[in-house]
Amino acid sequence: MDTRQMRCVVAIAETGSLTRAAERLGQAQPALTQTLNRLESEIGAKLFERNRRGAALTEAGQAILDDLRASLAYGDAATERARAIGAGRAGRLTIGFVTHAVYEVLPRALRRLRAAHPQLDVVLREMSNAEQVAALEGGRIDVALLHPPVSVQGRVHELQLGSEAFVAALPAADAPAGGATVSLADIARHGLVWFPEQQIPALRARLLSAFRSAGHDVRVVQDANRTLTVLACVAAGLGWSLLPGSVRALQHEGVRFANVQEVDLLPRFALSALWRMRSRPGFADLFAEMLVV
Repeated sequence: MDTRQMRCVVAIAETGSLTRAAERLGQAQPALTQTLNRLESEIGAKLFERNRRGAALTEAGQAILDDLRASLAYGDAATERARAIGAGRAGRLTIGFVTHAVYEVLPRALRRLRAAHPQLDVVLREMSNAEQVAALEGGRIDVALLHPPVSVQGRVHELQLGSEAFVAALPAADAPAGGATVSLADIARHGLVWFPEQQIPALRARLLSAFRSAGHDVRVVQDANRTLTVLACVAAGLGWSLLPGSVRALQHEGVRFANVQEVDLLPRFALSALWRMRSRPGFADLFAEMLVV
């Protein structure tokens, strides 16, 4: 049964008349009658009881009507989607992101993107820095929101989205009274819970170097590859951590945040967007525009 035949059956069922169905479909009644006769002959069952008062569905017609309506709806939706993609109004965009991006940058850009392109299918994947680099190189994501610096094979655009100073994350029992600051010596004494070396190698090296330059030998006592995992380890008393200031929004149970006295000695926690260079602008380029404040 082709689409034209399905539309004929649905029109007759909804109008209760071949005459009115033909008017709705913009065709002559004899042609509609021939279409229905041919269809009933092909499937070997009558779909309508016809008389001078109109046409009523038979049991066989009633059994397939909902399926025909659903098939037409799916077909119409697919046709519209194909048209939208062809016109550049719709498609799919896969975005990889680190936890840091969800505090402000990603929600703001998604609101703008949805308003401008409501038919665009957006896939979101929370991933580590290293996972995003591999996924971007392999074509599994279109945009990476990650912490620079990173090395990516091939030509890419990079948009710097700002940076934040570090704050200390420590177990609630260790929190200083009255919102006092903590020192690098305090953090070094408790040990650092941080991201694995292979995940953010350059930033980790700079962070540990800052401790050494200040005269403190700090040890990473626990690797954790997600921000929430870092906070869970801190809450469990495995060590202290240093995270971007926007992490305060998480309000993780058992964790308190404090400013660092020597924060100017530490590197800043930056965020960038990376996407591949193409011969023609695509949805990744469009999304990058939405990231600009």
